[in-house]
Amino acid sequence: MEKDIKKQLEIIKRGTSEIISEGELKEKLEHSIKTKTPLRIKAGFDPTAPDIHLGHTVLLRKLRHFQELGHKVIFLIGDATGLVGDPSGQSQMRKTLTWEEVEKNARTYEEQVGKILDTKEKSLFERRHNSEWFSKRGQKEKTVHPFAFEQFVELAQRYTVARLLERDDFQKRLKENKPISFLELFYPLMQGYDSVKLEADIEIGGTDQKFNLLVGRELQKEYGQVPQVVITMPLLVGLDGINKMSKSFGNCIGINEPPREIFGKVMSASDELMYKYYELLTDENMEEVKKLHPMEAKKNLAYLIAKNYHGEPQAKLEKRNFEEVFQKRKGPRDAPLKKLPPGVYTLNQVFDMAREEFRNMGVDSRSKLLNLLEQNAIEVGGKKIADANSAYFQAGSQHLLKVGKHKFLKIDTT
Repeated sequence: MEKDIKKQLEIIKRGTSEIISEGELKEKLEHSIKTKTPLRIKAGFDPTAPDIHLGHTVLLRKLRHFQELGHKVIFLIGDATGLVGDPSGQSQMRKTLTWEEVEKNARTYEEQVGKILDTKEKSLFERRHNSEWFSKRGQKEKTVHPFAFEQFVELAQRYTVARLLERDDFQKRLKENKPISFLELFYPLMQGYDSVKLEADIEIGGTDQKFNLLVGRELQKEYGQVPQVVITMPLLVGLDGINKMSKSFGNCIGINEPPREIFGKVMSASDELMYKYYELLTDENMEEVKKLHPMEAKKNLAYLIAKNYHGEPQAKLEKRNFEEVFQKRKGPRDAPLKKLPPGVYTLNQVFDMAREEFRNMGVDSRSKLLNLLEQNAIEVGGKKIADANSAYFQAGSQHLLKVGKHKFLKIDTT
């Protein structure tokens, strides 16, 4: 049994920031093996924006590790808490969402989570919504009673305002005389109550969630349950290299983005970020990764991520495309082709004759075309051009037009 525990701990600890506490985790694993009872591992996701991005997958991949060890993971969609808004890391009050916005976002999470977790094996997966116990709106199957005023009173009296105000986010806002809504104070209690309702053995969250996760431990004790082990994971830094990956910062990579976009965005990451992404987004051996040339390592990372969410054939295609376009300076094999009558053409003339193709590349007006020229963002045959009225397109040839970093159009004048 000791060998099994050691193996599980090794897998569980990879990439984690903190475990509270490792001794309790070991005890829970021992009990699980002895009684042949899988642990219940909870992670909550508030659908405050549509689609799952790589930042979310840090937690989801850790859940997958637990599934592979035979434990049951609870993918909790925080539709009720999503209405309130998590104050973690916030310097001011969040904008409150509507039920319609939250439910729309939640549908994308439900559709996409199966790309990472085994959602079919019921002994390994449970999907829940915390509106089941917080709102009448979640009572579709009438399995539990809606959260009543009496329950609110009972929950609220189990934690003090003083303890809630200890969190750094609130302390900073108090010092800066910035408002804190009562809803924000209630949020950690809601998240902690989720753990009570789900009887979680372990809860996983980002490092910014530590306060909320610990509230869950305390509330479980108050309700007579064995407190959950808390596991925090590092926040995935976005492509800007500064902020955590988030749609609001515009620095994220969505798992449902086209594979070419995913590949290109990963290749744009710094070398420092690349190694962090390897550790948190793959199971690769880091010692072996660091033996590779940084360019090869980054291409391999982009390939692995594209493969995870779009399959191996598409990932191989994107890798080959990147090598041909950006390393060998060739055009992508699947670049659209515009056939023109034989002749000599300026860029303006080509634009007039291929407006639909330019629109598909995001150039929907002549003024936008001129702006791109001024930014040196247009190439013909691998050479940057600056004049829309010069004859770059000669008769009897095929010309590769590049717009920006990733948009291509073949112009055939033969």
